[in-house]
Amino acid sequence: MKVVDNKALLLRLRNPGRVTSIIPKSNLLPDNKVLVNWGIEEAHVLKNLNIKAPSPIEKNYKWTGKYAPFEHQKTTASFLTLNRRAFCFNEQGTGKTASAIWAADYMMRQNLIKRVLVICPLSIMDSAWREDLFTFAMHRSVDIAYGSANKRRDIIKGDSEFVIINYDGVEIVADEIANGGFDLIIVDEATHYKNVQTKRWKVLNNLITSATWLWMMTGTPAAQSPVDAFGLAKLVNPQGVPRFFGAFRDLVMLKISNFKWVARPEATDIVYKSLQPAIRFTKKECLDLPDIIYTKRQVELTRQQNKYYKELRDKMVTQAAGEQVSAANAAVNMNKLLQISAGAVYTDDGDSLEFDIKHRYNVLSEVINESSKKVLVFVPFKNVIDVLVDKLCKDNIPTEIIRGDVPPTKRTEIFQRFQETPEPRVLVIQPKAAAHGVTLTAADTIVWWGPTSSVETYEQANARIHRAGQTSKCTVIQLQGSHIEKRIYALLDNKLDAHTKIIDLYKEILA
Repeated sequence: MKVVDNKALLLRLRNPGRVTSIIPKSNLLPDNKVLVNWGIEEAHVLKNLNIKAPSPIEKNYKWTGKYAPFEHQKTTASFLTLNRRAFCFNEQGTGKTASAIWAADYMMRQNLIKRVLVICPLSIMDSAWREDLFTFAMHRSVDIAYGSANKRRDIIKGDSEFVIINYDGVEIVADEIANGGFDLIIVDEATHYKNVQTKRWKVLNNLITSATWLWMMTGTPAAQSPVDAFGLAKLVNPQGVPRFFGAFRDLVMLKISNFKWVARPEATDIVYKSLQPAIRFTKKECLDLPDIIYTKRQVELTRQQNKYYKELRDKMVTQAAGEQVSAANAAVNMNKLLQISAGAVYTDDGDSLEFDIKHRYNVLSEVINESSKKVLVFVPFKNVIDVLVDKLCKDNIPTEIIRGDVPPTKRTEIFQRFQETPEPRVLVIQPKAAAHGVTLTAADTIVWWGPTSSVETYEQANARIHRAGQTSKCTVIQLQGSHIEKRIYALLDNKLDAHTKIIDLYKEILA
């Protein structure tokens, strides 16, 4: 295949008639050669004929916005314009949001789509998606469907070309979305739609018609288990998986006991084939980023923490004696052990019991003093955040907080200050509140005050500093003082979710 004068594609085919018979703007030449107009519609037809042709976005798109795209971003945008339903699995920090925006903008210019619905986590509606739309497609109108149900409905019924909404918001205004003229749906952090039994999945599935363009994006596909691919594939590539979940599970998993399944050797290949069409770039492939170093810091529990930790563990041993332990009970008890280790635990009455955290805090202080740039501190528990921030403020360390109850607009303001101004020096974050889509390269150090149970959350959170724009070597530090913390960090290092090993972990703790 050759590009001729940036206007046409020259093809040599065994059966040229199958092209000339269905593409009006094509000419048959000697030696089974065909000259085809290089347009988006022609590229789609060629793709359907299993003839690889580049997207014309590569010849006539101006690549709008403040920054020129990287080559991998151009390739990603090109891929998206050629696939009505597709996955983008580019790694965190590679700029896949910009690629999707450019692709959508090009499709609008070609009159193939008119309106785009972006579904993403609440935490990045403003700070990532609206900011990136202002950066890369300033000429397009954008609105966020957030607030009361009536406000969301009014925005959906409006005329904004891009509408951004969070996952739960889709369920509230599903009827309005169905009638809102959305030609393209972009789902960011698509793993939130891995379970076909959820209302969330069913609502989205009902919104997708044969004419709908659907691009699903995540840097961590099937991160927890091969079965996670089923729900995603049913939306993008339903013909690539069995009709029912049980049949797919039997293809990729082997049942060891009533409570334990393990991945079959061929699971990776099956998952790969089911999650197509897809594109993936890793940071190593496309970005010249500095190294990221993972290290551990041992922290001694205080006498008070040790006392309560041992008491709770002894109570757990007594409760488990002669009884079958459920995953739910194991999770609750281990969560309390983690809270004690971190510095504050919720009692059965809902009160927060606070502990002396001087040992752990001293290590954190050392890290902050050693760092030449800013520091992110990920703290899983809300009550622990209050204890920690109080100490940081008393030490006159400029600090701000991002957690689940901070509104999206406020989060955006904090992120901007952190990136663009000298203060705050430290940002204390509840992991799930800022694990996706946010660039925080003003920091080069991450401290995990306590572990998260999710590999996806862990990797996404670490990617906040290790992305385009980072110029310094990055360090991720795990603070660990109790046995349960060490074991969960070990699982994270081996890309295993704690909840997948919950019973085994529980038994180990009680042994």
